[in-house]
Amino acid sequence: MAAAAGGAEGRSPPSGPSPRPGSPPSPAWGSAVVVLSSDSEPETEDGDEWTEEPNVLVLLRLEEFLSMVRGYKQEAQGCAEGQKETLQSFVAQVLKKMPGKILAMTVVEVEKYFRCLRAQSKKRLQQARVHRNEGDEQRRKEVQDSGLEISRLDVEEALVDLQLCTQVPVTFFASWEEVGEFATMFSKAVAEAPYKRQQENTGFSFYLENKWCRGVKVDPSGKGLFEVWKRQIQQFNRVSLEMAEAVVTAYPSPQLLDQAYSRCSSEQERENLLANILVRRGEGVTATSRRIGPELSRRIYLQMTSHDPDLYLDATG
Repeated sequence: MAAAAGGAEGRSPPSGPSPRPGSPPSPAWGSAVVVLSSDSEPETEDGDEWTEEPNVLVLLRLEEFLSMVRGYKQEAQGCAEGQKETLQSFVAQVLKKMPGKILAMTVVEVEKYFRCLRAQSKKRLQQARVHRNEGDEQRRKEVQDSGLEISRLDVEEALVDLQLCTQVPVTFFASWEEVGEFATMFSKAVAEAPYKRQQENTGFSFYLENKWCRGVKVDPSGKGLFEVWKRQIQQFNRVSLEMAEAVVTAYPSPQLLDQAYSRCSSEQERENLLANILVRRGEGVTATSRRIGPELSRRIYLQMTSHDPDLYLDATG
């Protein structure tokens, strides 16, 4: 299984500065990241067989987003002049072009816009104090209402309307670097979803599959003991099949693990003996790895060595 990100429509993210508060937005279209995953059965030799996933990440430029919020504000105030685009109408257009997709939208540098807005407000207040005694009513009117600025409340109201009507989430990021990291995680998570669903296809997390319920048959030669040992590790809380397999691969029997504990020179070394064992999950480019960690390593050590029958492993520490 693999993930690929491809531009669906529009231009690449701009590298120039953000628009100043109050400046009219330049016309532009949002960019979309469509996640693709490779077919598992059958898979072609050259790896060119791809399935388009339903999840789409839409990247909105700041000026587009502010223009849509302004359009919603004018629509809410009953101003039908111009019929400007809103977040809700934009989502409707995207879904019309890509029916059946699950959208998630992102916007960059919204907080930077508000910081700039606050700086300009302070500057105008200073100007208002200068002109207060000059009777400059026109200047005072411009200070009170520029007519083009978008407030934080305007943004929140537009987002609430979007959520209630379309259930499409909008995430803000401080920089394009953060968007890139998020797009990578987004693509990987969507590409891994079929694998995770396959791993959890038993229906209920607490329902044990038939093979587990039957237990493991151990013959006189000792065949089956390895599986018993793996299931013993898997009985710990928050231990997946992959974690249990990693432990028993490193120490194929309780006796070998006990011998390893006896070779340690300190209590701390024994508690952390298993902490750095790698646990691999997934296949191909979506494969990930993590370590067992000190918490599980300590629980296994206590279970293997403690003489207290009432010891509650999750409460230790």
